[in-house]
Amino acid sequence: MSKPDYVYVTYIETTAEKLWHALTSSEFTERFWFGYRATSDWKVGSPYHFAKDGSRAMQGEVLIADPPRKLAYSWDVVKEGVEREQISRVTFDIEPRGRIVKLTVTHDDLGPKTLRDISGGWPMVIASLKSFLETGRELPADLPTSGAKETSNV
Repeated sequence: MSKPDYVYVTYIETTAEKLWHALTSSEFTERFWFGYRATSDWKVGSPYHFAKDGSRAMQGEVLIADPPRKLAYSWDVVKEGVEREQISRVTFDIEPRGRIVKLTVTHDDLGPKTLRDISGGWPMVIASLKSFLETGRELPADLPTSGAKETSNV
């Protein structure tokens, strides 16, 4: 039996290059990802991690790096106090469409807890990314959510 996939599609008024830079720049990820800072050289086989306040939350390996079209990495939740499941995979497909870019985020090889957590987390992160690229302002970090666990792993 195959594990479920999570797919999220949005359209952003930006360029593929700016979107790629936002996804791979530590300074930008920290702004739109609610304080989580991504660190890597973003080359295939390289490690990456997301950390907030000096504490790692996610880590893995860069699987695909094809700027500015496709980025994929393994996803291993290492946040203290969070139950770990198997390592999953996140893929960002970036498709220019004139003055906009179609972004498809696919998260697969999911366990049930990770699926639950990312189903609440990805929409918030991608909405913040979209707002950041289109207006220069990310979503506020103190947005109300239906539960703290929903965004704990994304």
